[in-house]
Amino acid sequence: MTFQLTDEEGSFLVHLAREAIILHLRSGEKMKPPLGTPPALKTRCGVFVTLNKVKGGEKELRGCIGYPEPTAPLVEATIDSALNAAFSDPRFPPLREKELAEVVVEVSVLTPLQPVRVKDPREHLNHIKVGVDGLVVERGWNRGLLLPQVPVEWGWDVEEFLAHGCLKAGLPPDAWLLSGTKIYKFQAIIFEEEEPGGKVRRRTQPSDG
Repeated sequence: MTFQLTDEEGSFLVHLAREAIILHLRSGEKMKPPLGTPPALKTRCGVFVTLNKVKGGEKELRGCIGYPEPTAPLVEATIDSALNAAFSDPRFPPLREKELAEVVVEVSVLTPLQPVRVKDPREHLNHIKVGVDGLVVERGWNRGLLLPQVPVEWGWDVEEFLAHGCLKAGLPPDAWLLSGTKIYKFQAIIFEEEEPGGKVRRRTQPSDG
């Protein structure tokens, strides 16, 4: 059965992520899960928080970190992911308070990882749907994750998606064709602010098929 979240629960998570960042910026403190947290958000789930800076109607990534696996309650994982995306993403300097007015917050709640099992690696092309599936590429100690919205935003087809998943894992782009490379897929419930600090909208909901 697909994990579901209501629009209200999604809005709660997005507002929680922004508030956690604001609290840390102003006091250095880490937010605790609010007493009024909806019960569904105490379920263990994978989650990623993405920060995008909006410039002239275009989005520019400002940070993205999360929990690929359901190792912590969703409310706690969202707080941790928000702080890590804002202050610990190695690709960017720590977020400054004055940037908040330009940043939209996006929360992606992940379904469990599902191994893609094939006899011929080329068959992976038939089992991954752009715009529906997220991707994890794993080989040895190397592991890379790309959220379902990434290939859509970049205009990638399935083969390009797999190649960039390999690059994200620190592997050659054709490593998905090698024996021993593991491919996993997942889906995501995605909520994002329509504008910095504004109304939250639902972007996607996992399908049952």
